[in-house]
Amino acid sequence: MVDVKDPPKPHRRNWALRVFVVLFFALILAFLGWSCWVYVQIEDYAGLDQASPSDAIGVLGAAEYDGQPSPVFRARLDHARELYNRGIAPLIIVLGGTGGDKYSEGAVGRDYLVSLGIHESAIIAETHSRNTEEQAHRLAIIARANGLRRLVVVSDGTHLFRIHEICAADGLDVLTSPRTRVSFGGGAAETERLAHEILSYTGWRLHLHLP
Repeated sequence: MVDVKDPPKPHRRNWALRVFVVLFFALILAFLGWSCWVYVQIEDYAGLDQASPSDAIGVLGAAEYDGQPSPVFRARLDHARELYNRGIAPLIIVLGGTGGDKYSEGAVGRDYLVSLGIHESAIIAETHSRNTEEQAHRLAIIARANGLRRLVVVSDGTHLFRIHEICAADGLDVLTSPRTRVSFGGGAAETERLAHEILSYTGWRLHLHLP
């Protein structure tokens, strides 16, 4: 004789559905709360220039076009030169690998700074990193190898909170200094950059190694 089980009672199915819906919306609210907190941190760092006397200035790489820095990269390098000329630090470290191109961001940045009159001996070009996390890690390696205790990091304002946190996790004492804004794409582009930073920082905290 076959034992026929009673079908699940409707109220049990409804209870499971309610639990799922509650958990789903709880996760959404938690992510929104987290995103708001990260957004506030990003905006705080973007609006604050912490530059003060340090051992070196680190410049995060950005796109280069056939050996020439992109407008965004050039703005970062120009800001680093300004800090150098103000006596903030005697050394500039330019970071960034090739990204599949024949030119590395680090080398392009070094050559650009030399063309502005900064002596090559005052510049270190890092030419192997492929993303923000690798740049921060290699900056830490260079700092330790050269006995550099405090650094000023230059990048886009929206980029600086994530960079600061990664550098701090590597044991670096870093100050942040946002480059002069170069506007591209208006508000939509700014929103996209903020969303990218929120997701990238979240991914880093979750050890997902996003760019």
